[in-house]
Amino acid sequence: MTVFVFDGSLEGLLTGVFEFYETRPVAVRVVSESHYQPGLLEEYVEIISNEEKANRVWNGLKKKISPDWQLRFYKSYLSESPEMVQHLFDFCRYIFDNPKGAEQNYGHPSVMAISKMDRSVNREKHRMKAFIRFQETTDGIFYAPVEPDFNVLPLISNFFKNRYADQPWIIYDLRRHYGLYYDLNSVSEIRMEYVPEIRKASENGLLHDKENLYSVLWQDYFKSTNIPARKNMKLHLQHVPKRYWKYLTEKQ
Repeated sequence: MTVFVFDGSLEGLLTGVFEFYETRPVAVRVVSESHYQPGLLEEYVEIISNEEKANRVWNGLKKKISPDWQLRFYKSYLSESPEMVQHLFDFCRYIFDNPKGAEQNYGHPSVMAISKMDRSVNREKHRMKAFIRFQETTDGIFYAPVEPDFNVLPLISNFFKNRYADQPWIIYDLRRHYGLYYDLNSVSEIRMEYVPEIRKASENGLLHDKENLYSVLWQDYFKSTNIPARKNMKLHLQHVPKRYWKYLTEKQ
């Protein structure tokens, strides 16, 4: 068994596909370096990310599958699942080794796995669109910390840029230690050394003076629209899982 170990990037994964067709080992296991555990009978091969090789594989996929499936591939990569890495690698081999239309064969385990993961990542993307709550800071930037299950910030960037085009904002992924910053012109990726627990920071003067009033108004709105007689907690938890509650103003 040959083990391709890459740096965890999409470019590295696609470079691995390119290297497979260069060397054609009999059996390949693909793993990111952060999840690699050495085995006794495995041949270790380090994959060095190469933009040119990755682009050749990506463009090759573009010729064989539809844009919708290429987007599914990308979203499945954003799941960051160790098992999905192998499925993405095997999917590439399956597509390149078969005529056009092979991605419609849901009997293939990697086709099915990517299709399922695409739905999961989409669900998380829509939840982030619905559950992100901004708070205005004293310097006029609207800040929202999040902890999504998958790395969905690249998928929601345009949505928030178009929706809040007239205000600067930051959406920060606390789990992956990076965020998106919109400066009224463009969205860029940022990393902060100090990430404040902003919902507890009103006493430290990090929030705008009116933010507490906005929070009270938002909470009163939800209370006024609630109908206790029709309360269905089980259904509510299905749509708004508890893990999101700590960032929802109406749940404070």
